[in-house]
Amino acid sequence: MKKNYCIAIIPARGGSKRIKNKNIKNFCGKPIIAYSIQTAKESNLFDRIIVSTDSKKIAKIALRYGAEVPFLRPKKLANDYANMLDVMAHATKLIEKKYDRKIRAVCCIFAISPFMQIKDLFKAWKLFKTGKWRSVISATAYSFPVYRSFKKIKTGGLKMLYPNYFKKRSQDLSTVMHDAGQFCWSKPKDWINKKLNFNSQTTAVELPSWRVQDIDTLDDWKNAELKFKLLKNI
Repeated sequence: MKKNYCIAIIPARGGSKRIKNKNIKNFCGKPIIAYSIQTAKESNLFDRIIVSTDSKKIAKIALRYGAEVPFLRPKKLANDYANMLDVMAHATKLIEKKYDRKIRAVCCIFAISPFMQIKDLFKAWKLFKTGKWRSVISATAYSFPVYRSFKKIKTGGLKMLYPNYFKKRSQDLSTVMHDAGQFCWSKPKDWINKKLNFNSQTTAVELPSWRVQDIDTLDDWKNAELKFKLLKNI
């Protein structure tokens, strides 16, 4: 057992709608969840790598690539309305109560993270173990200044969301980031009590935009494969 005793939990439900079997769909030669499992294993940061799923098919594939599946997630936490905090709270509480009470840190690793790198996991872990931060997430900057954003109104005209910034130069605007959807470190009790938030107690490891890809549609999937093949010289 490692001195720090950390575990990774990978949420992966079976009922994806927009991309069928999304978490185990073939991505450049293997099920996409395999990349998250293998990166977590190769980092050597975790004593246990656990997949939280309601699907026996996903469980079988997760086991094949070296993860543990000590339980199946209840159906109420696998529907379209279940959120990540509920899923992580359930998994962390169950693991701590039934299997292990010595966990120092829990890292949520997203199943759709083929661009996640070991160095980023390490950087986040080093920040987290200082004790200064309750959570450390992966993040990336928006590619265009959000303060210049606008929407269409009923008349067909436009309305700025932040009109006070209309005359500001883009280089004078603050950088705004968003969750990169790769990992999040926190303490077991904070997962269980759902205490995570994007606030002054959370910091981020900033990733370059070319190593971040949201994959919600088939177009996203194709773009991710093209980017992945280019980066890996496949």
